[in-house]
Amino acid sequence: MHFSPLQLVLILVIVILLFGTKKLRSMGGDLGEAFKNFRKAVKDGDETPEAEKTAQQIPPTTNPNVTPNVQGNVIDVQAREKDKV
Repeated sequence: MHFSPLQLVLILVIVILLFGTKKLRSMGGDLGEAFKNFRKAVKDGDETPEAEKTAQQIPPTTNPNVTPNVQGNVIDVQAREKDKV
């Protein structure tokens, strides 16, 4: 379905009459700001924050009372011994 230029102008006039130019201008500005923020968030999401990089470099401490179970979850040895009693 193709619209002729006359039909597009008629639709534009109807939209302007319904919403008014101020409302359309503010909606356009809001839409542009939302698009700008989205692009910024996508760009920032590609970079890992410094705090996360530092946390990833620190090796986990080993606790003799904690052992991994078969599924890889951590279980406290003392809690496991209490369940046996």
